[in-house]
Amino acid sequence: MILRVLLHQGIGLEAFNALPHRRAVHALFECCNCVILAGDLATERPYTDRNSLFRRADALLFELPEPAVDQILEAQPRIGARPGSTRSHCEPCALVDDDPQVMAQVRTAARGYATNFGFEFLCYVDGQSAAVIGAAIADRMHHDLETERKVLRNELAKIIRSRMERMLGPEGGYSNWW
Repeated sequence: MILRVLLHQGIGLEAFNALPHRRAVHALFECCNCVILAGDLATERPYTDRNSLFRRADALLFELPEPAVDQILEAQPRIGARPGSTRSHCEPCALVDDDPQVMAQVRTAARGYATNFGFEFLCYVDGQSAAVIGAAIADRMHHDLETERKVLRNELAKIIRSRMERMLGPEGGYSNWW
């Protein structure tokens, strides 16, 4: 079992901009699981506001070569791996259903997806039901590989943004970061 602890939660944009480069890379790596993306985002500091950070993260994500995206995908926890997790509520790993049969169907659909495309299913969940996610898997199975890779990056961008929002916390961050 891997214990993942996010060390940089609620630091605020000002404190993030002031972090030493290595700590900023580490904080961003916790959000995106990509050294290239984290390094580029850290190097381009300071950000004037959250949206400029988020927009730049999206742009850099879409510039990454496919092998880098594959490495990010390999680091993502699988569907239902953290059922009901409040920290991961936007991610498939937090997916949970009281009916074990529904979860079994979703996991089976996700395995079919992985077999079809060669990588794990990923989507921005944000509280959607297991049935809705199961339907999304079925819908996306109709995509060709190129279309699905584009959809995948969009979903990954949403997840990374939610992690960066958690890293930054409320406007101004928490006072214990100063």
